[in-house]
Amino acid sequence: MRLITVAATVGVFAGVLCAQSSYIGADKCAKMCHKAPAKGEQLTIWKKSKHAQAYATLATPAALETAKKAGVTGDPQKSEKCLKCHTTGAWSTAKKDSTLTAEGVSCEACHGAGSGYAKLNVMKDKKASLAAGMIEPDEKACVQCHNAESPNFTGFVFADMVKKIAHPKPAPAAR
Repeated sequence: MRLITVAATVGVFAGVLCAQSSYIGADKCAKMCHKAPAKGEQLTIWKKSKHAQAYATLATPAALETAKKAGVTGDPQKSEKCLKCHTTGAWSTAKKDSTLTAEGVSCEACHGAGSGYAKLNVMKDKKASLAAGMIEPDEKACVQCHNAESPNFTGFVFADMVKKIAHPKPAPAAR
């Protein structure tokens, strides 16, 4: 019984932390360490990705045409229907500002709002990071956007697509 109570308390605490987390942006994630070669240069990999360009893509003539066909009137960069998948956290209650919108689909779109887990001492401990709101994305996270609701959807195979966005931390060099 005591174990259940402790587990429930930890779960509630983690839920409170997650509920209070806010988006901090890719630059702050990178500042911590996600741009260093030893960490796999995740920021560089993301900046070259279609995810990083997702918001900017909404400003193109092709996006305007696609938006019209999908029933969106006006600027796709201001449409909640478009922003929910072309920006980070549009579907979340966590606060975010316009500079984060311009980032497109950034680190926190997949890993959760970072204010709760971004501190170095938390990030060094995976269990602590997860308890503080970090998410290990899976197929369910991806198909929130990569699905038939998208006007350009042509199918989604998670196993193939996750390879395209891979940004692993390199294994330590052998001594």
